Amino acid sequence: MPVEMLRELPLDQILLGDAGQMLRMLPDASVHCVFADPPYNLQLRGELRRPDDSLVDGVDEEWDRFTDFAAYDAFTRDWLGECRRVLRKDGTLWVIGSYHNIFRIGAILQDLGFWILNDVIWRKSNPMPNFKGRRFTNAHETMIWAAKGQDSRYKFNYQAMKSLNDDLQMRSDWTLPLCTGAERLRNAHGLKLHPTQKPEALLHRVVMAATAPGDIILDPFLGTGTTAAVAKRLHRHFIGIERHPAYVEAAWGRLLAERAAPAHLVNAQAIGRDAPRIPFGRFVENGTLPAGTKLYDRQRKIAAEVTAEGTLLSGAHRGSIHQVGAAVQNAPSCNGWTYWHFERDGKLLALDVLRKEDTPPAPPGARRP
Repeated sequence: MPVEMLRELPLDQILLGDAGQMLRMLPDASVHCVFADPPYNLQLRGELRRPDDSLVDGVDEEWDRFTDFAAYDAFTRDWLGECRRVLRKDGTLWVIGSYHNIFRIGAILQDLGFWILNDVIWRKSNPMPNFKGRRFTNAHETMIWAAKGQDSRYKFNYQAMKSLNDDLQMRSDWTLPLCTGAERLRNAHGLKLHPTQKPEALLHRVVMAATAPGDIILDPFLGTGTTAAVAKRLHRHFIGIERHPAYVEAAWGRLLAERAAPAHLVNAQAIGRDAPRIPFGRFVENGTLPAGTKLYDRQRKIAAEVTAEGTLLSGAHRGSIHQVGAAVQNAPSCNGWTYWHFERDGKLLALDVLRKEDTPPAPPGARRP
């Protein structure tokens, strides 16, 4: 990318204002990836807004009834058109939505010339119940992953995704929990600051799948800054747009507290277990064992570092927990779940402990899922 263009871009900044207006200020073909979590198609007499939590997860017929499709389509066409303009030729876009809006977004994406690569189902492992009992529990959201055009040579870090999934091909159905616990931002009254804050584990997977260190990720509806926080952690640049001042303030506070993982641990590279079959990468995504965590053999004679894509790095060896465990022992095979240990409260525990716990606990100082 030309130095002149980099200077024009508000790298690692949050722009306060309307998405459409702010997007028009960015130069053509300037970002590598877009992640968008636009407002749901839920309106009261034409007013675009997000509902409170009870309505997001237990939407009733009153909200469906007042949907203004024409206004929402015009709004969607505007910001998506600008996103396509600012995407580089081989860039990709991710957009997430519910049944209220994702089908209309998908049609507009295709009308604008985007080339849909996948629809990814985020299956929520802890969804909110349907309190009225008149519909199925709404337990998933849909993400559309699209290239700028049919001929785009888009980026897909296949090996990183496979590593995150314990050396199995990553599927298009992702089971991850809602944003809860310490990760959930709250206001002075202890209430959820943002009704639809996305979990960092979801953005970790998106960022690792479609970008490389140094790439620029744009989020036109930044909210409380999940995309920006994960981008910073994984050595990507971000540009955020948000119209709500309180969300911008919260996002900056979050970014100031965020620490980037060691640079040598965030480069996606190519690289018989007992039940329960849980991919090691899950514990990297949810912050239980973030990039940079040290793992050891039982005697602490051999150490390895966890990378952002769920592999280990030990000297010249890089690969899965099993591959690196075998390599450092010069053995034909290794069960990494029992060989590698992490530290908790001054004691070494085998990784296998994490698979057996209902809610994986975090070692001291790590973020809990």
